[in-house]
Amino acid sequence: MRELLDAVRQGRAEDVPDLLQALDAAGRRAALGELKALRAEARGWGWDQWDRRRRVHQALLLAGAGCHGGAAAAAAWIGARDLRDWQTPPHPLLLDVLRDRDAAWLGDVAHRLAGRAATAREDYPLIRELVRRAGCPVPVTDGYVYGWVDALSRRDVPADLPADPQTPVLVPRLFETAELAQGLAWTEVWAKALLALPHAGVVERRVLVDGCVARLLRGGRQSDLRFFLGLLRDLELTPEEERAHAADWAGLAADAPSTVAGHAQDVLGRLAARGEVSARQVAEVSASVLFRTEKKLVRAQLVLVDKVLRRDAAAAGELLPVVAEVFGHPDTAFQERALKLVGRHLGAVDPEVRRRLAETAAELLSPAHRTVAAGLFGALPEPEGTPGPYQELLPPPPERERLAPAARTLPELVEEVAALLRSTDPDVEDVERALDGLTRGVHQDPAALREALLPLLPGLWWYDHGRAEPGYLHAVQLFVAAVVGRVGRDELRRALRGPGDAPCVHQRLARVASARAQEAALRALTEPLPFLLATPTWKSGALDPAELVERLAAYRRLGVRPGEYDVAQALLRVVRTGPGVREAAETAAALGTPEGGRLAAWLARDATFGPGTRAVVEVPRPVWEGGRPPLRRIVVGTPEQPELRRKFPPAFRALGLPWTGTGERCHCQGSVGGTHIAVLPEDREALAAWLLPLVTPCADADEQGGGLVLPALVEAGGAAGTALHLAVACGLGARHAEDRLAAVDALLVLASRGELDAERLGGELAALVELGTVKVNRLTDALGTTAATGAYATVWAVLAGALPGLLAGGEPPHGLGGMLAVAADCAERCGAAARPTGTVPPGLAELAARRGSSQLAAQARRLAGALRRP
Repeated sequence: MRELLDAVRQGRAEDVPDLLQALDAAGRRAALGELKALRAEARGWGWDQWDRRRRVHQALLLAGAGCHGGAAAAAAWIGARDLRDWQTPPHPLLLDVLRDRDAAWLGDVAHRLAGRAATAREDYPLIRELVRRAGCPVPVTDGYVYGWVDALSRRDVPADLPADPQTPVLVPRLFETAELAQGLAWTEVWAKALLALPHAGVVERRVLVDGCVARLLRGGRQSDLRFFLGLLRDLELTPEEERAHAADWAGLAADAPSTVAGHAQDVLGRLAARGEVSARQVAEVSASVLFRTEKKLVRAQLVLVDKVLRRDAAAAGELLPVVAEVFGHPDTAFQERALKLVGRHLGAVDPEVRRRLAETAAELLSPAHRTVAAGLFGALPEPEGTPGPYQELLPPPPERERLAPAARTLPELVEEVAALLRSTDPDVEDVERALDGLTRGVHQDPAALREALLPLLPGLWWYDHGRAEPGYLHAVQLFVAAVVGRVGRDELRRALRGPGDAPCVHQRLARVASARAQEAALRALTEPLPFLLATPTWKSGALDPAELVERLAAYRRLGVRPGEYDVAQALLRVVRTGPGVREAAETAAALGTPEGGRLAAWLARDATFGPGTRAVVEVPRPVWEGGRPPLRRIVVGTPEQPELRRKFPPAFRALGLPWTGTGERCHCQGSVGGTHIAVLPEDREALAAWLLPLVTPCADADEQGGGLVLPALVEAGGAAGTALHLAVACGLGARHAEDRLAAVDALLVLASRGELDAERLGGELAALVELGTVKVNRLTDALGTTAATGAYATVWAVLAGALPGLLAGGEPPHGLGGMLAVAADCAERCGAAARPTGTVPPGLAELAARRGSSQLAAQARRLAGALRRP
């Protein structure tokens, strides 16, 4: 036994099988305890011993497999992940170790190993040989099937598959595994080999046919279904086989992914041509397929219904009511197709069905098709619940949510701080409340606060390390680190003296927030403040001027020297427009303090940064896109702010630098949010100009996440000018749906607050399309989503501003037909009360006059008709 343990400790795996043979059952049981202790010891070895641990683990794996007497324990030991070190176990040596075990035991171990999902595929060679030695049934677990496919894929599949005795058992399992075995997707050889099995008499053809159909019905990843669909097509089903699965084709056409559904439609078409599906079956399938989003499938189903009706006119009474539901399709081209189809076969229905079809047409058809429908059905009945004058449905304007006051008791404060200490990106409102609460706690009883905080800190890296650098901690962590002595006064002073500039404007905004926290932490160690002046009144970061005046008055009564950074942040946050501002300015001036006078002068300003300058610039592409021409983008610059440069603390001065929008590319998408907006919550136009370089690449460079800040940005205060509208326009054309949805939310907020300049936004959209920044189909999706919320007049107003630019000269941009469809839908729904009548955008009449049935021409005619309609 000692020789065995020495060999294991030295990692001599090749010696283990022979040493085990010299041990009897009692010796193996005795060695097992030592092996378990060594396994536990090896877990604590550091990375510097990785090679030793790898060799010892391999020897341990062999020795433990041979020393365990029970099959379950042996399988668990062999399958343990910690003994593998990301390497394949030595299967030949394992087989040598287990050579003296009886067949039943080997079969039990084999099936237990096959049932271990994490390792069965890797252990296939071992399991396969154990099964051969034991003469037991072949395992059929997913992992074993994956390993079988891998093993055959490394050899000659067409030759080895028919000869393998496992094939009749495992081929049916290929259609039942949770995921497609990887080897099947990597090569076409497998499909050819499977097709040859029925001819060789190894597997029945029915197994392949039924397996493919069942797997497609189960669904899954497109890559998985592609293999089974290809195999099914290669099988070239006979008419009898297609007929036997008629119900399955109907289910696939209704619910499967588009490629699979298209194949099912083709089969159903053949069955219908042979008269092997009833009208009722076609109607049931159509009721699902005609409401799928894939236009190709809807078009094909209408064609199929038409063929069925041409062959069997008596089916019209059952099929036409289903077709009539397409009258409500969002694409009016399909409404027109359905109306023509109904018109061709209308003579075959009885009066009752005709009446129901007329009611459906009256209720669902677009106004553009009502004239044609009236020609078919006569005067259309008025649908139930006919709406009155159009009313725009906009969400209620978001109300400013007040920031909850800081915790008033020490236990409440400690509970809030405990969560923030372990957060990597806390919400700005939580940080502000906690900072104010900690400041108050230090002022009231610093010793009690320190004692309450200490139990929260073990396990935090900066606490366990003994010291921490201010730049690596967020605001709450920094303040607590100062209170408990992990950050000292000198470190905080050095951090405050650090440069306020940063590589990009977004980091400059973050520097302002961190500098204010550093000052608050320093004052906690030197001159504790009773509370913070710049704590926001509202969650947006804005500060009520009357509330700020009250705080300054309290500072005067207490004789407290305000923090320089805290005052500066309070000025940038205070609301400068609206009721009560003038009175607050007068009260502030009457305080007779420097801060009161400064606040009074500040409240007289209309805006901190003033209007921006719009320009089109060329931006170089990233280095990995070398060789491509630079991108042309619209940017908005902000002018220099002398007062910020002269009178504000160092961390704030970089915000006063002139901004052109053409600076170096930054990578701040994941870190821009509420913290940045809370620095300038009343200057969203400047913020929009600075954030525009993050939003625009979501449209023209397919980046992701930059548009998520838009809803919070539009809810901030200040002017809604060029930069803000341009940022929303870029968001509406973003590549990723989540960015577009954020822009839709921002658009609706602007509209609900009465701050949307629809003509300006439309003009920016047209300019962005012309530059190639945004694609029309993405704008169509975003504006269609906006309209679907009930904001049809808003969307029409935006499109009315965009269409003149989009239609001006030259060939219309690709995808304009879809946008015209949205515009026509909005114009039809709004009515004369919400849109100008009789006015057609320049260029629309020319498009409407084009011959043909293209979507562009059809929707242009529809929109022109809607605009001329009284």
